[in-house]
Amino acid sequence: MPGSPELLRRLSLAARAPALDAKALALIATQSPELELLERHRAHELAALCISPAAIEYLRQPDETLIDADLRWLASADCTVLPSSSPAYPPQLRESPSAPPVLFVLGSVVALSEPQIAMVGSRNATAGGLSTARRFAANFARMGLCITSGLALGIDAASHEGALEGGGLTIAVLGHGLDTLYPRQHRALAARIAASGALVSEFPPGTPPLPGNFPQRNRIIAGLAHGTVVVEAAQDSGSLITARLAGLAGREVFAVPGSILNPMVRGCHELVRQGAKLIECVDDVLMELKISLSTQLLAEATTTPSNTGKPGGALDKEYKILLDALAFEPASVDSLIERTGLNSESIASMLLILELDGHVAPHPGGRYSRMAGR
Repeated sequence: MPGSPELLRRLSLAARAPALDAKALALIATQSPELELLERHRAHELAALCISPAAIEYLRQPDETLIDADLRWLASADCTVLPSSSPAYPPQLRESPSAPPVLFVLGSVVALSEPQIAMVGSRNATAGGLSTARRFAANFARMGLCITSGLALGIDAASHEGALEGGGLTIAVLGHGLDTLYPRQHRALAARIAASGALVSEFPPGTPPLPGNFPQRNRIIAGLAHGTVVVEAAQDSGSLITARLAGLAGREVFAVPGSILNPMVRGCHELVRQGAKLIECVDDVLMELKISLSTQLLAEATTTPSNTGKPGGALDKEYKILLDALAFEPASVDSLIERTGLNSESIASMLLILELDGHVAPHPGGRYSRMAGR
């Protein structure tokens, strides 16, 4: 863990001080680059910087037991403590409202500044919703976008898994300290995420997964990303909080539609009524966002021949087999696996290229159909 013990103590103080945000800590850093002001106990100096009375009171009388526990854990953990005053603090998040003054990071700090799409949705998702989330996330990952979500059951986990299947980066923002993990069944998934992407929390070690922490962490998910995609959300879903926070941060909100008979998409339909963009494929998102990296990779994907197909030109044998297996009625990836004998990873990659080249059309529930005349 980089940083002197004195600096780590000050960062722990900043993380635990109530009502202290990223802008406030960055302002303190302009006056004392090593953040010594956090320990001077001079209320008038902090008040002159418009630091909240609640934060000033805590800094004058901090809970030393908790601070010592933080330092003991940080000394033994491979964790980075990232203040908002650091150049490595993600710029997208810094620009969002009420960004946290400190981030605790397990994994790649660099990943936090990669172009990101947030993907959220129901914990009790349908099989079709999970398939859609995986497919979207995998396709975004292949375009060079990092997928940000909350490691929850359902759509969150499917989004992380899809990003990893697509060979990309993914970031999990947690509603508790990094010295624990919730839900427990996602330990293996969390390890895979941290191996190339990152686990992130604003909460110091020892913070349990209290219900109120999760709506709070949602602003970080929304703040890190250029836009938020909602896949399956009931009308009372916590995912709608993330969507609202994304809108307040000036970010785009996208919603995947579904059957009017499915109660798990009523929140998505409500978002569309409120102005969210209705999307059916990754192109719908990329066309709305001004992400230069995505535009560049999208162009490459549609013009560069691969060893399995020639987008925009003659199709290779496996692509013809896949197209022949597609009818004009929507078919699932599982159905295509049975019809063609190809594996799921190959089919997902080929469908993306065929979709970009206008040969196939995506449908809700992770299904595809052949375009008329192709």
